[in-house]
Amino acid sequence: MAGVCAPVTIVTATAEGLPHGTTVSSFASLSLRPPMVTVSLDRRSGVLSRITATGRFGVNVLSQAQDDLALRFARRGADRFAEVDWHFDHGLPCLETAPGWLVCELTRTVDGGDHLLLLGTVTHARTTPAPPLVYGYRTFGTHSAYASRPQHTVREQVAACAR
Repeated sequence: MAGVCAPVTIVTATAEGLPHGTTVSSFASLSLRPPMVTVSLDRRSGVLSRITATGRFGVNVLSQAQDDLALRFARRGADRFAEVDWHFDHGLPCLETAPGWLVCELTRTVDGGDHLLLLGTVTHARTTPAPPLVYGYRTFGTHSAYASRPQHTVREQVAACAR
């Protein structure tokens, strides 16, 4: 599976007023109506136990330039939120510089071997266009076509479609 590119996210939870988070590459869109996503976490994950206890989680979708954050939140034992710009949004830890942010209510869990698949209903979302951070062949990268294409404003895109 190392050759399958996956989006890189940081999944967060709050417990006893403290932020918790971990790097996750097993994230996917599940449904448009209602808006739902899936996240898979190792059963030993401390973040997983906090999500199942509170029934809520946040998803920070990272951009191409944020591999340093992905590595920080993948390390065990580190104070992952130290020296990182973040704030509580809808009661969950949101990274200031992440271009994508989802607030999710835990709808269901599904057993999956040594992992648990979380199905979350999205209750709040915001996004800023940015080249996505992906992980494949044990290396961080991006979707090369998106990163190199010219970026246009919404107004410019609408005008081009009207022509």
